[in-house]
Amino acid sequence: MLGPGAFQEIDLAFAFQAVARFSHTVLHTSKHAELMTLACKNAIVQREVAHLIFPDDVQTIPAGDAAPASTPTGRLGSQDIQPSAQSIDEALSYLSKATRPIIIVGYGARHAMPAIIQLAERLHAPVLTTFKGKGQISDTHPVAAGVLGRSGTPIASWFMNECDLILAFGTSFSNHTGIERSKPTIQVDYELMALGKFHPVTVPVWGEIGVTAKVLLARLPEQVSVTDQSLEVAERWRLWREEKTSRLQDSRDQGVNSAAIFAALSRQVPDDAIIAVDVGNNTYSFGRYFECRNQRILMSGYLGSIGFGFSAAMGAWAATQDFEEFKDRQVISISGDGGFGQYLAEFTTAVKYEMDITHILLNNGQLGKITKEQRAGEWEVWQTSLHNPNFAEFAKLCGGHGQRVTSMDQLDEAFRQALAIKGPALVEILSDPELI
Repeated sequence: MLGPGAFQEIDLAFAFQAVARFSHTVLHTSKHAELMTLACKNAIVQREVAHLIFPDDVQTIPAGDAAPASTPTGRLGSQDIQPSAQSIDEALSYLSKATRPIIIVGYGARHAMPAIIQLAERLHAPVLTTFKGKGQISDTHPVAAGVLGRSGTPIASWFMNECDLILAFGTSFSNHTGIERSKPTIQVDYELMALGKFHPVTVPVWGEIGVTAKVLLARLPEQVSVTDQSLEVAERWRLWREEKTSRLQDSRDQGVNSAAIFAALSRQVPDDAIIAVDVGNNTYSFGRYFECRNQRILMSGYLGSIGFGFSAAMGAWAATQDFEEFKDRQVISISGDGGFGQYLAEFTTAVKYEMDITHILLNNGQLGKITKEQRAGEWEVWQTSLHNPNFAEFAKLCGGHGQRVTSMDQLDEAFRQALAIKGPALVEILSDPELI
């Protein structure tokens, strides 16, 4: 019926064009198994979305045994891309002259962290993460310097200002991150188009990130003539923790402040939890105040997809059921009232399937980030207030656990109780929209 205007007909290939690297309609004459193989290959190799469209009449065709499912064997080559000797020589030349190098890791480096941390230890270099890379190195590690950028800490900003060389692995150089352009920069990435994407860098290095880190480590001498910055890292953390402690008592009598919320969450969340964060001021505060140990952080990235947090937690919970690596890990999500309000009906789905998810909801009665942006632009605040239910009572009506927190002294116990629940639990915190 495609074309004449059948019921619910829409050009799905066009609809998915903006978000899918690979998108095809499966016809009754298609090589179905081959299309599925190509979709999987595109998703793995291109690291982007692959999409297949199955019309109604194709969905009912028996698969048969003529085309067995394919596997990666013979379809995927080794992805251990070695950097060129010239680019490694150039990178080592700059590293040999630097006295205060720093390492910045983005989400693209998430699978290469052991080699990068070894390299950082050899160079005595602080490791800063992008916001999306938060948690890839424990904040307790002697060279960990926290998150850089608008969602970050003064620790990372200080080392960015003081460094004389940047070694960047797997970062997109987003404006949100704020990597200083004037500093000499070695950029390592597995995507050629990512190198010097927004501005020229001193040494662009094309290679698989973990492989490149190991090559640099092997070529560096055991003793490197650099400043040992680990003592400075410890001192900067001391100053920042003192500052965070001083903010705990901040109050305008309009809700709990974010410093207190994420200090309590840092104390209560298991070291190996999976944490999905949403979009908005709650997420900025998470990046700034929450101290990671071995938690896995999930976020939507810089598209700012509000409502991501709880939905992503549901996906993460499903993954814990099937993958031994994640089995028995606590799943937590964090959002504001605006983000959760867009998908709150999904809480009933979590109850239906007994999903063990703890949701932390910061309710400030508004779209706080939009309010802040309007004020920054010297505009009148327009249509950012929200009409909310009692979310804790809503969670109970759905069949889950719900608890409302109205003061700082209730936080730790509320988190403890919710995390102990085997099933969906929601902690609603009436939070201050300004003390973020």
